[in-house]
Amino acid sequence: MAMIQSLLAQGFQMMLVLAVAPLVIGIIRKVKARLSRRIGPSIFQPYRDLIRLARKDTVVAHNASWLFLVAPYIVFAAIWVAAALVPTYALGLIFSWSADIIVIVGLLALARFFLALAGLDVGTAFGGIGTSREMMISSLAEPAMLMIVFTLSLLAQSTQLSSIAHYMMTADVGLRVSCGLALLGLVMVTIAENGRVPVDNPATHLELTMVHEAMILEYSGRHLALIELAAALKLTLYLSMLTCVFLPWGIALNGAKLPVLGLGVLIYLIKITVASAVLAAFEVTVAKMRVFRVVDFLNFALMLGLLATLLLFVSRSI
Repeated sequence: MAMIQSLLAQGFQMMLVLAVAPLVIGIIRKVKARLSRRIGPSIFQPYRDLIRLARKDTVVAHNASWLFLVAPYIVFAAIWVAAALVPTYALGLIFSWSADIIVIVGLLALARFFLALAGLDVGTAFGGIGTSREMMISSLAEPAMLMIVFTLSLLAQSTQLSSIAHYMMTADVGLRVSCGLALLGLVMVTIAENGRVPVDNPATHLELTMVHEAMILEYSGRHLALIELAAALKLTLYLSMLTCVFLPWGIALNGAKLPVLGLGVLIYLIKITVASAVLAAFEVTVAKMRVFRVVDFLNFALMLGLLATLLLFVSRSI
């Protein structure tokens, strides 16, 4: 019976992130529209868009290989598994032992690899531009992410997200400069990895600026629906990681009863809603930077991770 309950709790987390992901996109679009003095679409519009795309037939280029056809499924599966491993409403789930930050980074790299290959497979100019820019961004974002991970693992003596969140909840962490630098670096990596303003603008299709959109221009129908849902899941993953590590309050501990788990779900939804609104407000207040300025942006995130690690080595009280 306990095994069945554990599997149900883990399965609920998988379905929770899948259901919340389009809502995150809807909230961001709605808040940006209201801050721009527009009514904007409903927060549930991304659900309608995905359903409409799933009902359409796919149009495939005549020179596309099998890789172009299977890439959306691999990208979606890898990102969904990674998002489901991040603790959302409870700690100590049955697969929490595999919720290692290094594993999550590897799954995201796997998804990026196949999406980049799919962008190059058809041989269009847009696909090549988007892929080259995506690889440039990822080659800088991943080292920054790993340095931030190293900082958190040194602090909690573990790379498992459940252990890190439990440490941040129960230990007397206090206000640490190293944690603040890691938080700022992780926010910058989140913006870059998800192609948000100022690194990229997901609402534009201008060939001079787009990154993610350029790689998926040849997709349509259910394939495009899978890729769009995977992109929403990736953003939800990073927001969940931010709230899990730096705002872990409200997450149910291992062995919690059903009412506590329900409260954890409610608090998680509130935190994700607030994080989405804050991200939307930030995007409205800044302008998109030039593509080659992204290098400086991510180098700064890497330096923040290095400084956070050095501060932990120099003094545990800072």
